[in-house]
Amino acid sequence: MMRCILAAALASTLSASAAAEGYLAGKPEALADLELGLGDSGLEKKGGDYNIVTGKGYSLKIKSTGKHECALLAPAFFDNIFIRKIEVNKVEIKASALKEIEMEEEGEAELFFVAIKPGEYTWGCRNLEAKGFTGKFIVK
Repeated sequence: MMRCILAAALASTLSASAAAEGYLAGKPEALADLELGLGDSGLEKKGGDYNIVTGKGYSLKIKSTGKHECALLAPAFFDNIFIRKIEVNKVEIKASALKEIEMEEEGEAELFFVAIKPGEYTWGCRNLEAKGFTGKFIVK
């Protein structure tokens, strides 16, 4: 009897530790928009640091005023997420990998994803990092 109780407790502990935080098939949680090119100079941003968990769906809207070209790079983050889709101008793009999101003019893109590996990942706009166009994805 004691052996059965210990085996059941061990099985319960092992299965609980392997479970992800989120629910993959659920509605994605909308993160705060990332807005680029704000202010008179176009060198201000809103948003940029995100705390997320593995196994949960998220959507991130990225908006640009077009005052400065932004090639948004986050290679380590992009390599460690599952991309559900990307929406641009009411067009859905299904892709298995993402290298960068380049915004040369005013516009917006929405990324739908699931984080699959914990870590701290940085993003930046190429050649604008020194101007503050950077941020972090902290994945638990």
